[in-house]
Amino acid sequence: MAQDQPVAALVVALTGKMAPAVYAINRLRPESLCFVLPESAKALVETDVQPHISQMPRRWDWVLLSDPEHFPGCYQTIARSLPAMLRTWEVDPGALVVDVTGATAAMAGALVLAATPFTSRIVSLIEPKEGREGDAVTLEGGERLWVSINPWDEGAETVRRQGCELFNRGAFVAAATVFRQIESRVSGGQKPLYRALADLAEGYDLWERFHYRQAWEKLKGAVKAIEMASLFGGPPGLKAGIPAIKSNAGFLEKLVLDPADVKELLPFELLAHAGRRLRVAHDTEAAMGALVRALEGFAQYRLFKQYHIKTWDVQPDQLPDVLQETCRTCYLEDIDGKYVLPVQAQFRVLAALDDPLGRTYFKEWPSMKPLLNAANHAVLGHGFDTVKSERVQQLYEVVVKLTGVQDGSLPKFPVLTL
Repeated sequence: MAQDQPVAALVVALTGKMAPAVYAINRLRPESLCFVLPESAKALVETDVQPHISQMPRRWDWVLLSDPEHFPGCYQTIARSLPAMLRTWEVDPGALVVDVTGATAAMAGALVLAATPFTSRIVSLIEPKEGREGDAVTLEGGERLWVSINPWDEGAETVRRQGCELFNRGAFVAAATVFRQIESRVSGGQKPLYRALADLAEGYDLWERFHYRQAWEKLKGAVKAIEMASLFGGPPGLKAGIPAIKSNAGFLEKLVLDPADVKELLPFELLAHAGRRLRVAHDTEAAMGALVRALEGFAQYRLFKQYHIKTWDVQPDQLPDVLQETCRTCYLEDIDGKYVLPVQAQFRVLAALDDPLGRTYFKEWPSMKPLLNAANHAVLGHGFDTVKSERVQQLYEVVVKLTGVQDGSLPKFPVLTL
């Protein structure tokens, strides 16, 4: 008799004939075994199945059906019993095998429906007919075909779309969870694609949490795997997303490998982050915080690049004469003795140095002041009022105008349409 690799768990549906069940159990050698059957067949298991099992499972149990021809009753009983049993047995998603050879139509439908979240194989012994394929098996003096199908190989599309929708809404952790679930259930040839999609979602989650190096590593690996999957076909739309992912990985590479104390691309990323928080996540508080930080980042980079001034450790004599005394009296940190320029002071320094960014800042000051007040009064600022999305959008537009940032210079996350 042919033998497959031992399986973690097997559910066998029974009504009358026991020989097919014995064959399936001995072929699959499950660690855990569950019989789904009517009460009348329970005694047959003890007399006609158990004595013929070559390798006894570590655990087994029953799900007893009152009417094996009644689909609603079968489904209700199985759905209430099977998931809890599998959790108790610590069966991982995708590790369950279901044998429907001995099931009635109602039992088979109910069992497959209830077991789909847990199974990656449905097996049965069927009569050989023209056009049917499977392993030829001799059973009780007759020919049978052993057939096996993974329902997830065809059914993954619907769940994959759910994962893509979560990804496109910025719910990267949830999207990664969906893709991991699919990975655990589909057959081997499809696993690399879903592993790559899960890595991709995890990479963008790391990005959103400012773990740029880890995000870069995730995206590099994911884009290679997605490219490889696209060579063998893959779902429609797979190739379309690759250029955006490559562009994002390239952006992260430049950001991560920039050796300067003040990274040029960080303000651009913070500005893009603010846009994502506002338009995708609808998180106005986080968007406003990122926006104010981006504004400071542009000032910090200009001061560092053009004038070698570190805002967190400035030397008063680096500043224009008119601001040196103010620096000494107002910006000294009493713990470490360093002079630290707050945001407003950074732009005052730029203006005093006749830098275009500083001049434009104070030119735009009348329109910026109420917007920065809104940021200051926000819950995550220093106040008690939830900031309105209109205020965030208005400040976003002012920052873009002030810095001259072009839309094409900001990183854009891909839209998955698989």
